[in-house]
Amino acid sequence: MHKRVLIDMVKLRELESCKMEAIDRHVLHSKSFKTIRELATFYFTCRRCEEAPCISVCPADALEKDENGMISRALNLCIRCKSCISICPFGTIMNDLFATKTNGYHYFDLTDDTELIQFANAFDDDIVKIVEFDEKPEEHIYRLTDRVLIRDVYWEVR
Repeated sequence: MHKRVLIDMVKLRELESCKMEAIDRHVLHSKSFKTIRELATFYFTCRRCEEAPCISVCPADALEKDENGMISRALNLCIRCKSCISICPFGTIMNDLFATKTNGYHYFDLTDDTELIQFANAFDDDIVKIVEFDEKPEEHIYRLTDRVLIRDVYWEVR
């Protein structure tokens, strides 16, 4: 088994400031650049509303739903008006996902072993750490990508 990074999304959301993001250059979930945090938010937290108000309110048509009901945002179309944030009845879409990342912001590619370790070392172990196990649903740990595990409360249709 190879090394993976385990990200506790609940604790990561509680940080007041974070000057780094992680990406996975091999993500199959996406046609465009997506951060791990955005992927995890839409994959695990989004309620996949049948008539998703976030999609209908977007003036730039930047949000779409895939065949599994997962919402995806096209960064090249998003004008950061934040209408989707306001209308989401569950608070899934967070304001900081839309913040412009400028000077001092760093992206780590988690497909690279060195960057994976550097990303984990940039956080306290209770937020991000290196592990050598697979998902553990009984502990709310789920696989997002081959290299990324997420600890979060997974919302799913029952």
